[in-house]
Amino acid sequence: MRHGKKFNHLSRQTGHRKAMLANMACSLIEHKRINTTVAKAKALKQFVEPLVTKSKEDTTHNRRIVFSYLRSKYAVTELFRDVAVKVGDRPGGYTRIIKLGNRLGDNADMAMIELVDYNDLYTAGKKEAKKTTRRGRAKKSEATSTEAPVAESSENTEATE
Repeated sequence: MRHGKKFNHLSRQTGHRKAMLANMACSLIEHKRINTTVAKAKALKQFVEPLVTKSKEDTTHNRRIVFSYLRSKYAVTELFRDVAVKVGDRPGGYTRIIKLGNRLGDNADMAMIELVDYNDLYTAGKKEAKKTTRRGRAKKSEATSTEAPVAESSENTEATE
């Protein structure tokens, strides 16, 4: 029985799967987006995101850990030098999977996986959002400044009626 075993083996043996994910991760870091199947994209997301998190803190230990996964000096250098700078303030969710439809040859579900901060189409139109926490409260100064205009606008609507 396979209770609790959620790892997708992608119909490959361990060595082949690790080599494939390492190569795909190097390509993703180098090109910032790649096209692949949906299953491989989801497996790659789980493989890459912890490495990007490690790259935020540039230490020799983290570089060696990431190198043991990627096995490419160029990819490690690119990750720590360029990618980590762009995603430094992001608390996770460094990749995005966009489904593209089915492949003509075998009708496999295809997807594009990309690094989030490198897509200009999605990030150009949006302003920088305010940093929020998971807690429901806003700061006291923001709460008082937002309440005052609301009260004035309700008085103005009553005066016009």
